[in-house]
Amino acid sequence: MPDWNKDRPIYRQLKEKIEYMIINGSIQEGEAVPSVRQVAGEERINPLTVSRAYQLLVDDGILEARRGLGMFVTQGAANTALVQARETFMNEEWPQICNTIRQLGLQPDTLMKNIDTKRKRLT
Repeated sequence: MPDWNKDRPIYRQLKEKIEYMIINGSIQEGEAVPSVRQVAGEERINPLTVSRAYQLLVDDGILEARRGLGMFVTQGAANTALVQARETFMNEEWPQICNTIRQLGLQPDTLMKNIDTKRKRLT
């Protein structure tokens, strides 16, 4: 069973998980996504939770319902999901990170050196 964050609704976490799968290419534009029942069974969550996540993705233009065929990733969904993920990060996560940086008294030059060190290890 996946580790769901108890502080956030599961349907939002599932929505973000699907968005990131689209962004990183695990799910391609034009491809069908698994059925509500399949996801509910695999993730061990209520089918209504999956339906709610899918509906949010439809509302955002990332998924589209094709009658009798299921849900499909729309053309341009990767870019749309990336824009939305960046916006979510900047509006929700970044302020918390900035607060932590301030509370710990970290300086921007220390952070940049750490980022540069980590980047060098990855390349």
